[in-house]
Formats: sequence, structure tokens, C-alpha cells
Amino acid sequence: MERVSGVTPEETVLQGTPVSGGIGIAPLHVIARGFAAPEVYEIDDVEAERRRFEAALERTREQLIALQERINAISGTDEGMIFEAHQMMLEDKALVGQVMAAIEKRRQNAEYALYATIQNYLEAMRRVPDPYLRERTADIEDVCQRLLRNFSPEEHRVGGPDERHILVAYDLSPSDTAAMDRRHMAGFATELGSVNSHTAILARSLGIPAIVGLKNVVLDVRALTPAIIDGYSGKLILNPRSETLERYLSIRSEKEKVRHELEAQREDEAVTIDGRGITLSANIELSEEISLVKNSGARGVGLYRTEFLLLKGEQMPGEMEQAEVYTRLAKALSPDPLIIRTLDAGGDKLPVEPLSEPEPNPFLGWRGIRVSLDRPAMFKEQLRAILRASAHGKVAVMFPLISGIREVRRAKELVWECMDELEEEQVPFDGDLEIGVMIEVPSAAVIADLIAPEVDFFSIGTNDLIQYTVASDRVNHRVADLYRPSHPAVIRLIKQTIDAGLAAGAWTGVCGEMAGDLRFTPLLLGLGVEELSVGPHQVPRVRRAIRALSHAECAALADEALKSPLSLDILELSTGMARKYYPELLD
Repeated sequence: MERVSGVTPEETVLQGTPVSGGIGIAPLHVIARGFAAPEVYEIDDVEAERRRFEAALERTREQLIALQERINAISGTDEGMIFEAHQMMLEDKALVGQVMAAIEKRRQNAEYALYATIQNYLEAMRRVPDPYLRERTADIEDVCQRLLRNFSPEEHRVGGPDERHILVAYDLSPSDTAAMDRRHMAGFATELGSVNSHTAILARSLGIPAIVGLKNVVLDVRALTPAIIDGYSGKLILNPRSETLERYLSIRSEKEKVRHELEAQREDEAVTIDGRGITLSANIELSEEISLVKNSGARGVGLYRTEFLLLKGEQMPGEMEQAEVYTRLAKALSPDPLIIRTLDAGGDKLPVEPLSEPEPNPFLGWRGIRVSLDRPAMFKEQLRAILRASAHGKVAVMFPLISGIREVRRAKELVWECMDELEEEQVPFDGDLEIGVMIEVPSAAVIADLIAPEVDFFSIGTNDLIQYTVASDRVNHRVADLYRPSHPAVIRLIKQTIDAGLAAGAWTGVCGEMAGDLRFTPLLLGLGVEELSVGPHQVPRVRRAIRALSHAECAALADEALKSPLSLDILELSTGMARKYYPELLD
């Protein structure tokens, strides 16, 4: 429901950090830290309930065994042994006995009996001083959640009730966010998170109002409290007064008016007023987002993140299953392009396989193209699937986290191997498949002139490029002020990459957060970017911004920015031009 009822004089405003714009008006739905309690009810048949528990145990055991075998097959090592520890929890006689006793003595359904028993274990472990034992709580939570899902796997759904609501949680993973039912999601607020976390990025791409950094919000609010979430200013307003509600309804109405105007212009080309054309593409994570891409008027997909496809279940999909998805996307987008980024796992993303020991510095560790090159069998499955899809549309491939030319050449060799194999098998594919690389590491930007002759295009991932250049973790609030897209070093690296690509005949796009940040559109255009790839919901705004600008004026601005020693001055230069030509688009 859309109205907030039960308005009282006790209006309370909680201030967090805005990460995804929008206004949401709905009651709160609260998820406690860890995972939500299942429904509890009294049972009649104890033996039948015990059998339900045993069936869930068996399903979970089978999944863990399959996952362990899959990981060991991919890695060629025994790193899947971590799941043996998970299996051992299922064999813990004390744990199983306590659940069975709760079912029998309290006559509670098996799900709640399990949940209550596990919560006692977790609370005890969180109190022990040994950090290793405390870290094991994550393993217990993982097994418990898997078990709970397996009581009714066909009914499992993430994201809250079937009514319109604002979700309040301690934290949300990217997969949690992706699984939300957007029909009922008015927004979400979390205690953890940052502007540049992947959850925040995904919220923006899906158009979900979101706030992070609300300390103790899970404990401080009550479920079903009438509320307003302001994703522009970062406010969560509880029990809003009638005048507050009317004001936000008016704000939302004005925003909707602008949105409808933008939608009416979706067939317009992204061309500056002096005739400079920009390819405006969309970033997606889920195949279901294709309809959003088409409705936005984007000219294809500039970044298809394959992690959710590859890592959403206990087993990674094989070549044919991947090919089916890629082919469906390519056909739906044709004649516009589909640029598929190969697996970008590790670091702050979902791991391709569990490590027996945590990496001391995952951002400088085993991630991106390094994982794929170390696991050539897994990598070739994805490459062959991409090549199969290339016969059905305009498909390109790009490799993430390239740091040097050796990685580019080895990845290309594997592409050629796959082409030779498919040709021998008489499987059709596009022999002129475009190959590109992500420029996310300063070393790649510095030698962009050496890499450019090896590839067809560059795609600048500004999120990582910024954090590696200024040595600032983008999700660490202690150094968040150092994470500056307008840092002079970042701007120079972008310009150096674009110029190197131009000299070698390789085009350059930007697919990171800067691409959708309207404050930086004048600067990026001036630096010479040829493509911008943004979330589908951002496409209409970026298109209007481009159409309001003069490329010549942007180029002059970029020249001035490249001479500036201060991040703030560069930001003010670009933001000033944005305010001048499209103030209605800025929040």
C-alpha cells in the first residue's frame, strides 16, 4: 500500500548516507542481524516433522557434497574441503538431538526448532574471546540458512513480504539486493554499507531508493512503522506528520514528472548539440534486466556482469547452460551489442571457490583475470559459451583486472584455442569477435599504449581505478574522503587511456560509477570518451545530459581540469557546467 497510516506527532528523522536516489513511502519490514526467524507454529504429528527435518538434512548434505566435488574439479586441489566442515555440522549428534528434542517436547515446527537451537549456539560463540571461534559463526549461519531453505526450497524467496515495504537490515549482500521483488520494494536502509559498495551500485542500477550507515537502526525501529525513505538526502523518517507526507508526495510527483519526460525521449540519440555522438549502453547483472535496457533506449549492453549467473548456486553452470543465457541476451539485444565481462570473482566479490585461509589483502590478491587464467578449464567453458552466443548476435568479450600485457595475450590465446575447438566441432561462432579489456589498475593505464594494439576496445572501470590509484578502499568509511573520482591522477590516467586507444584504433568507454554520475558527464565527454555504460535506470538522464552539452565546451573544460592540482577544483569545474545545462537532473 502506498499511503502511510497511523501518523503521529512522534515524527523521528534518522540520518544515514544516501546511496540510491528516490522516494519510498511504506511501512517498515525489519530483518534482524544474521537471518530472519522462520514462522513458528504448533504441530500435531511429531514423527512427520522429524522426517521433514531429516529430509532437509539430506538435501543439504547432497548439495554440499556436489559443491565440494565441483570446486575440487575446477581447482585441481582439495580446497573444497571447507565444505567437509559444513557437512560435519550436519552430523553433529548434539545439534541434531537438540533440534529433535525441541520438535518433540515443544511441538514446534522443525524450521523454528532448528532456528532457535542455532541461535543459542551463535550467541554462545559470539561471546568467546578466541577470534577463530568467533569467525566460525559465519559457517554455522551459512549451514543453517541452507537448511532452512531446504525445508521448502520451491518456496524460497528473498526480499520481504508481499506488500509494499521499506526493508531495514543490518547489511545486504549484492545477491540479496538482486533477488528483491521490486514490485513490493519501496526502498531499503542498512546499518553497514557505503556509497560505492556493490550493493549500493546494484540498488542504483535497479532504481531502488537506498540509505546506508544508519547505526543501530535494526534495534531502534519497529516493524510496520509508517515511514518515508529519502534516497536523495539519506533520511529515514518514521511516523511522518501529515505535512511531511504531503511534502514528500509532492517531491516524488515532481521527480516522476521529469522521469516521464525522459522516457518520452528514449529514442533520441545521445548526441551533443555540436554533433558529437556517444554510444550510451547499459550495465546489467541479471538476464531479466533486458526489458529495462530496451525500455531505457540504451544502445546495447556495455557491461554484463556474469558473477550472478556463475555463482548464484551451489554449482557453476556449464558451457551449454551459460551459452543458453548469453544467446538469449544476444538475440534480445540484436542488432545492438552485448559486451560480456568474464568472471570477476575474488576480492570484494563472491569467491569462485572458498579459500582454506583468508587472503591478507584480497584487493591485491587472487581475483579477476588472475582466477580465470589459473583455472583454464573453467575459463574455457565460459569463453566457449560466449563464442556460441556470438553466432546469434553482436557479442563482445572483455577481461577484468588486467595489470599487464602478458595477461591479455594469454587470455587471447585461450580464446583462439576455443575457436579452433568449436571450428573442429562445426559449431558456428563469430570469428571477428571483439575483444576488450577493463582498465582498472594503474599499471594497465600507464601502458595503455602497449595494450591498445592487442585489443579492440578499452572499458574503464572507474571504481577500481580510483581506489587503486589513491590507495583508498571504497567501502572503508575511515578513508572514504580520499576516494575521489576527480583526483588529478585519476583524470590523467583516464585521458592517457583514451589517447592510447585512439592512436591504435581502439575505442574507449567507461562503465564504472563515474559514467552515471551526471556531475562528471561534461568532464568525461571532454576527455574523449566514446561510450558510457550505466545502469538502465540512469540511461534517460545521461542521454538528456549529453544532448544538453557542447563537446567543444566540454573539451575546453577537460583541458583546464588536466592542469588543475586539486580534486575539488576539478569537481567544481565539471559540476558547474552540469548545473548550467541540466540543473533539473541533479539531485
